[in-house]
Parts: sequence; structure tokens; C-alpha cells
Amino acid sequence: MASHSGAHLVAFILPVLFLFLLPFSQFSHAQLLFQGFNWQSSKNTQGWYRVLKNLVPQIGEARVTHVWLPPPSQSASPEGYLPGRYYDLDSSKYGSEADLRDLIKAFHASNVKCLADVVINHRTAAKKDGRGIWAAFEGGKGDGSLDWGAWSICKDDTQYSDGSGNYDTGDSYGPAPDIDHLNQRVQKELTDWLTWLKTDVGFDGWRLDFAKGYSTDVTRGYIQRAHPEFVVGEVWSSLGSDPVQGPEAHRRELDNWVRGAGGVATAFDFTTKGVLQSAVKDELWRLKDSQGRPSGLIGISPEKAVTFIDNHDTGSTQNYWPFPGDKVMQGYAYILTHPGIPSIVSSLTSSVLTFQHFSAQAGNSFSGQRFTGKFYDHYFDWGLGKEIKWLAGIREKNGIKAGSTVEILGAEKDLYVAKIDGRVITKIGSRYDAGGLIPPGFRMAAAGKDYAVWEKI
Repeated sequence: MASHSGAHLVAFILPVLFLFLLPFSQFSHAQLLFQGFNWQSSKNTQGWYRVLKNLVPQIGEARVTHVWLPPPSQSASPEGYLPGRYYDLDSSKYGSEADLRDLIKAFHASNVKCLADVVINHRTAAKKDGRGIWAAFEGGKGDGSLDWGAWSICKDDTQYSDGSGNYDTGDSYGPAPDIDHLNQRVQKELTDWLTWLKTDVGFDGWRLDFAKGYSTDVTRGYIQRAHPEFVVGEVWSSLGSDPVQGPEAHRRELDNWVRGAGGVATAFDFTTKGVLQSAVKDELWRLKDSQGRPSGLIGISPEKAVTFIDNHDTGSTQNYWPFPGDKVMQGYAYILTHPGIPSIVSSLTSSVLTFQHFSAQAGNSFSGQRFTGKFYDHYFDWGLGKEIKWLAGIREKNGIKAGSTVEILGAEKDLYVAKIDGRVITKIGSRYDAGGLIPPGFRMAAAGKDYAVWEKI
């Protein structure tokens, strides 16, 4: 590809140097969601909230605007995803209630807002009921709030229910009782708890765990009553085997969810993740749909799509659905230059917190993009931090937002080229020569293994 010649490499280096000499205030403020924990964080002996609080200055300097914190309540699992006593924040394996409140205050002082990981599809009981079944719940407040019995369990969850509840409005969850969200007392007391998290504890919004477990009508009701500033739902389904119809149906499910939930609701763009991690295996035609748009949720509702490469479920130590390790930078070149809302994840290595794809070491902060997903292992252990910083800086410098426009110039087996907002061109794929798809008036701003990015001069 002619643009990779020595002359153009000079044109690449100078803009990059210029980019990082500019004061960050000259860039428009993009939004960046930072996942402030991973699957191992609850095991930290220092207390995760305290560890994270020590990193608030560096996270703030990275221009993060929202941090996603772990489930705050007492839980049968250390990670927090089997909650029981919702009001009991002192029994969390991440730290005490006082530590959590201090952490939120520290983030707020750095102009970073906090999202609670809200797990309300299911719940674990405190003890057995009169039937000898684990279906007696305690709220942890001491006034009877959220102290429920088997009546609060969905009728069709026959392992726990007494048959008096309503049918489940969403997917079932095997490991714990499914909560009956059509019950008026359940709705009121969960709304009270969600409001308490906001007005008393200090949370600003939510990440909804297993959001497929209850209907969008239920979700919309909680949003309307508790008034979170921002909500992102985990709606994770199989993409299926059909390379065309599978992604289309998949993203329509996500789109239907965000539309049904309404208001401030967004969804993690699992469609883009799935399509992208297949496409980089020399199937880059997957990234263009039949109408010339991106194939994921970002192709139909970009402002409601939270893009990511991996998170604590798909990657981390769980590793359920990881992005191909040798193609990671192609993935980042794509999501950091395309529409959607990017996200970042944290990890702990040798007792030092680092951004998953962003470093939290002193002197290595920069202006990031909210809501593009990045994962620590790639940034720190794999040494990809510099490349990712270049790409994030290009995104912010050129004002790429969730609703930015995309013109796909080429999508073939081993080559994908797209123009974003008429200002940035991204190429990914193993083919070196872009075949004349890069027009005059653009200069290279970043390049790496099987990817390159140009800016309009």
C-alpha cells in the first residue's frame, strides 16, 4: 500500500507527536465508561474499594466520565452476582459500606460519575421457609423492607415458588430464585432501594445484569420511577450460525430492548463484538450489512450501543467468549474510530491497578473515549498501550461520537476500509494494499499490525 511508504511514515509520526503535545482541553469531551473491577477483584486482600480509591486521580486524569462499580450488596458469591440482603453493603467482598461511600465521593470530586452493577433478576434467600425451601429473604435494613417470602418468586420457578406469584416476564435463571417483578410490593421496594442507592449512597446510574431476565416494561418502570442518569443493559444471546441473518436478528433484539426500556437505556453491543471477532479471521465482509451499514447495533442505533472487545465475562479469568488474541489491535482500530459508546475494564497485577488497555501509572494518562470496551491484558501485559492511546486520541481529536456517520469504502475477505464523519479513514485486515481506497487529502495518523488510520488534512 503506497501510504505505508517511508514518506508517509514521516507524515504519520509528526501528527502523532503533535496530537500528544496538544493540551487536552483543545479536544471535545467524549464520554468514557470505565469498568472498575474484574472477576478477581473481590479477592484483593487490601479491599477493592480502597485500592480503587487510590487510583481515582489517575482515572480522573484519563478523562473517564463514568465508572462501573461491582454489585454492592451482600451476596452468596464473592463477585456479587447472587445478591441476598440488598441493603447490607458491609458484607460485600469488595469492602465496607463506608469504603464504598468514600470511593464514590472521591470519584465525584474528580467529576467521575458512578454506576452500580444492579442484579435484580434473581436473589438468594437468607434461610429456609416453613416448607424447608430456601425462599425466606432478608433485606438487611431491619424495617421489613425487602424481607420477602416465596410469594415474591415467579410462579414458573417451581424449584422455589409456592405458586402464588406471576409468571416470569423474561428468561429463567437456574442458580437462584427468579424475582416476580409484576408484584406491586416487589416493584415498590426495589424502586425504593434503587432510589436509596442514588440519593443516599451516591450512585448515578446502573449496569443491569442479566437484563433478559425480565421484560422491558419492567425495566422501563424502574427507570421512570428511580430516575438514573445512565443505564446499560446486559442482553447477551447467541449470534447463531447464519453469518447474515444471525447478526441481523441479534442486533434487532438489542434494538428492541433499548427501545422498550426507553429513556436513558443503552445496551452492550454484543452483536458488534461477535461479528468483529469473526470478521478479523479473514472474513471482513461481515462488517458490512446489505444496506452498507456496520453489521452490529452501531449500524442501526449507534447512540444506544456500548461497544467493547472483552469484559469480565467474555475475557478475564472466565474467558467465555474471548476476542482472538492475535487480532486484538484490529478490533481496537475498529471500535475506537467507529460510532457507538466505548467501555474500559480494570485489572490487578502484582498489587498494582492498571486500566485494561489503559495504564493507570503516573504520567501515562490521556484523554480517553467513554464507552468503547478495552481489556487490561491487551494493554499492559501485551504491550499494546501506546497503540491504543494513539487511536483513542484520534477519536477525541476528530470529535468521533456515538452517533457519528460511517461510509464503508470496502469490505472484503482480508480488507475493510471505512470513512467516519468524513474526517477519519480506518483500514483493518491482512491485505497491505488498500487498492486506491484512500483518497487524496488524508494523512496517516496511526498504524500497526494489519491496521492503519488516516486523518483529513
